[in-house]
Amino acid sequence: MLHFISTSSNYLLMFMCAIYALSCFTVFLPSKESRQIRRMDRQEGFVYIFQIICFLVLTLHTKDPKVIALCVGQLIYFKLMITIYGHFYTDCSRILMNHTCFLLSVGFVMLARLSLEKAIKQFAIVVVASMLCLIFPIFVKKAFWLKKLRWLYGLAGLIFLATVFIIGTTKNGSTNWISLGPLALQPSEFVKISFIFFIAATLANPPKIRTMWITILFGALHVLILVLERDLGGAFLYFVLFVFMCFVATGRLIYPLGGLVCGSGAAFLAYKLFSHVQARVLAWSDPWSIIEGKGYQITQSLFAIGTGGWFGMGLTQGRPTDIPVVDSDFIFSAISEELGMVFAICILFVYIGIFVHFITIAMDVKDKFYKLLAFGFSICFLFQVFLTVGGVTKFIPSTGVTLPLISYGGSSVCSTLIIFAIMQGIFMIAYETKEEYDEEEETAESMGSVDRIAIGDSEE
Repeated sequence: MLHFISTSSNYLLMFMCAIYALSCFTVFLPSKESRQIRRMDRQEGFVYIFQIICFLVLTLHTKDPKVIALCVGQLIYFKLMITIYGHFYTDCSRILMNHTCFLLSVGFVMLARLSLEKAIKQFAIVVVASMLCLIFPIFVKKAFWLKKLRWLYGLAGLIFLATVFIIGTTKNGSTNWISLGPLALQPSEFVKISFIFFIAATLANPPKIRTMWITILFGALHVLILVLERDLGGAFLYFVLFVFMCFVATGRLIYPLGGLVCGSGAAFLAYKLFSHVQARVLAWSDPWSIIEGKGYQITQSLFAIGTGGWFGMGLTQGRPTDIPVVDSDFIFSAISEELGMVFAICILFVYIGIFVHFITIAMDVKDKFYKLLAFGFSICFLFQVFLTVGGVTKFIPSTGVTLPLISYGGSSVCSTLIIFAIMQGIFMIAYETKEEYDEEEETAESMGSVDRIAIGDSEE
């Protein structure tokens, strides 16, 4: 009976996710406000329906009352967050709120499937982080002096990254965690935010040669510290962020071309110097020859994706726990196995929809500092998705980067929620500026009409 309910519900989930993914792009089409509201209401409804169906299957599978309690708590959380943002931030992006809740819902479902204890812990972290992030939109909107703190962003980021050399702990071969009693966090997840702020504040005004060299120095120091921590996935992300933001700020092709050359050289050196990089490259190039060793993780990931096929085996019907670190780095494989490749592809379209929304905000905001911030967060978000999905599908070597809002990890989900809250603030700035511009245009048009009437009267 459970097998029938699980597999049959997959088709309904895929259908809903496909409609939701399509709505990520149709909301940008010009239409009446009432129709836009209906679209966003439908998105919100899909979040609740998806949550209820999945947790019903999980309850039948585990027969644990904690699963029901967790589902109810998460439904209340989603409704509460959407209501709070809609009440206090009337000009915020409801589209972004819906996408946040949808991806969190997918993450909560998959974590509850893999480990109920981790799902409860992740939910608690998300609730606390969401409450703290409520202040970020209005803070970003009101604090115009943020662009003046460029050196603070750069120095604070370097110091925070370097703390792992004093109180750091090693995890999965990288010394990029710090532990303070029961609290453990990954500094690089938060420093990437200050890193983007630093570059945006530095390049907001036309940079001089001296300023550019100092910016390059600070960027190189960030990347170097991550390399020394053996967090090569993080180092790669920071490097790409720096190159693209410099290109967007200056429009000079020397940055992407120089970045390509320097990046290729750095990758070659990393391969020669670090044994774990060699192991990952070997596991990527020919995992079948070392299937019982370093290639076990990627081969199990490919087995899971292949076993799930287009429509999936059904929630609780697969064997995702065979994949090492499946709840964080390889959660996309678990989604593909049990919910199907169609569902997984729709998730990717949701991520692309968020990226398009971020880029739209960057194009709409007038201030160059906020424009660069929005571009930086757009690149950071999409490239992180690329690194994760590319690693689990053997498109690129695994980098140990998590899937935003879905993977298990307190540091990752907190930093992503902060980024989304900052983007809400930038959206409100863009929305306010656009309204003022529209009002000025209307005033100019009305004044022009008055002038034309006055001219006509004088001619008479």
